[in-house]
Amino acid sequence: MKENLLPAIRLTIVCLLFFSGIYTSIVLGIAQFSPNKGNDEIIVQNNKKYYMNVGQKFTDDKYFDTRPSAVDYNAAGGSASNYGPSNPDYLRTVQARIDTFLVHNPGVKKSDIPSDIVTASGSGLDPNISVQAANVQVKRIAKMRGIAEGNLQQLIISNTQKPFAGFLGPERINVLKLNLALDDLK
Repeated sequence: MKENLLPAIRLTIVCLLFFSGIYTSIVLGIAQFSPNKGNDEIIVQNNKKYYMNVGQKFTDDKYFDTRPSAVDYNAAGGSASNYGPSNPDYLRTVQARIDTFLVHNPGVKKSDIPSDIVTASGSGLDPNISVQAANVQVKRIAKMRGIAEGNLQQLIISNTQKPFAGFLGPERINVLKLNLALDDLK
């Protein structure tokens, strides 16, 4: 027993040092090369604090819809639904989102709806949508706010974020930033 106990204790100490110190420092060092150096981005507007890295819920038709959340945008419990793409419950949920989107966006065909506007992300907290998801909502928002569609297109273009390092990932739009800019439009 003594011959097994000492190596187990040594391995435990080495793992504790590596995973709680060295590994954490490596990940933190890599994060320093990312946007915001791995920190949250906070915007204060009209004396209200917004967290840019966490999806926000927008239900009013005068705003751009964000990506659905499997956890109702609760940042304390980010999670996916864990349903597979052929799960009947998942398919019913996505179909209900499609139906709701079509009711709020008359004139849009089902085939024109981007998948990211009706499917939740892996964390359930994705703050971004695709450029296509923003463009498909322009007619509704222009009508609700009495704003020219061209002005909304310009707003979308000015809020489009390019892929990280120019090639990692798709173009995306932070919905909170877009909706805050939309409120600032006169």
